[in-house]
Amino acid sequence: MKEKASVINIIWLSLVVLATVTAAYTNRMDALTKASFESAKDAVVLAIGLIGPMALWLGIMKVAEAGGLMRIVARWVRPLMVRLFPDVPHDHPAMSAMIMNMAANALGLGNAATPMGIKAMQELDKLAPEKGTATNAMCLFLAINTSSVTLLPLGVITIRAAAGATSPAAIFIPSLIATTCSTIVAIVAAKMLARRNSGQEEPVVVPQTHEASESEIEVECAEPELFPPSTTGKWFIWLLVTVFAGGAAYQLSSATEPLAFSAASLNSLSSWLIPALISGLLIFGYLRGVRIYETITDGAKEGFTTAMRIIPFMVAIFVAIGMFRASGAMDILVAVLSPLTSAVGMPAEALAMGLLRPLSGSGSFAFMSEIIQQSPDSLLSAMVSVIQGSSETTLYVLAVYFGAIGIRRTRHALPAALCGETAGLIAAVSVCNLWF
Repeated sequence: MKEKASVINIIWLSLVVLATVTAAYTNRMDALTKASFESAKDAVVLAIGLIGPMALWLGIMKVAEAGGLMRIVARWVRPLMVRLFPDVPHDHPAMSAMIMNMAANALGLGNAATPMGIKAMQELDKLAPEKGTATNAMCLFLAINTSSVTLLPLGVITIRAAAGATSPAAIFIPSLIATTCSTIVAIVAAKMLARRNSGQEEPVVVPQTHEASESEIEVECAEPELFPPSTTGKWFIWLLVTVFAGGAAYQLSSATEPLAFSAASLNSLSSWLIPALISGLLIFGYLRGVRIYETITDGAKEGFTTAMRIIPFMVAIFVAIGMFRASGAMDILVAVLSPLTSAVGMPAEALAMGLLRPLSGSGSFAFMSEIIQQSPDSLLSAMVSVIQGSSETTLYVLAVYFGAIGIRRTRHALPAALCGETAGLIAAVSVCNLWF
């Protein structure tokens, strides 16, 4: 059977062609041509500027991973997982793989999350009574995976910092609220649909992906070599932590106004988030015996290649959006949709972001980056940041995970995941309008 073009191809082509057609009527061909070259240049400049921050953060997260942070998180959530997945034995390899996948997603370790997720699907497939048909556990796992609580939206914060946002980490708590809402709705939807569709599963064809190789799906089992610090080193670290706590207490006590629980006060504290997070993760790795310098440089290499790999996607999206705006088509779209979207406090561009996010991770990332680059401190910038940081590329995840084990009857996995995506979008818009 001939493979169909993906939806992102149609969206990208439509943006470029509609921009050209619109420019023919608005007499903006010169602006359209200029925008195509300027947008490509801006995309490369921004991507190159991301190399340093991306390398730094992936290096730091590599230290936390080597120190066993994901395993600690896994132990915390195991009691909850046993209740969510009663059909999966608590000591089955599928349970451990699912926990590790969710922990990796929560900590922003997307590269580690994918092979763990595929491993979990393979183990769940061993428990399936009918091969080729998704079980309730598979549907629930993917619903959670596509809407999983993201504790550290580091990629979005990095983009905001690179674009010069006044408070890059201000989206931390709104993203956490939005992603929590999407996860709760996804779980409830998966449970309800599982009961409703227990006897009448409709076949849904998922695009097949290439068969994953062993190196892609095997979860790394080798423990890193650890070198715990001496007693003197531990005392020195705890002394520094105590001094930091004293400094934080001093700043709070010397504040001219009493600290109130509000969006403004929490945003003012967000400037403490990044330094405290960096130091905390590095201290955790040091106390666990991780070779800090060697590990962070190894992780930084991955950050360099990741930043370079997204350049083609950012160029393509930046050019399409730049042309769409320069032609006047964006103004027309906003004018048409404004009566509908403004009623719920959602700019038209945010609606476009919400529609693109489940289709293409790289496309939505580039779309978000382009908006942030234009106005890093605007409400729209914050809104698309929260949407990006609190949701996942649903169709891609389902295609990869189900395709890896040959599942063609996906049952209620897609509806449950889309329910979570929709709830996350609504929560992101509502929280941003209240927060910023």
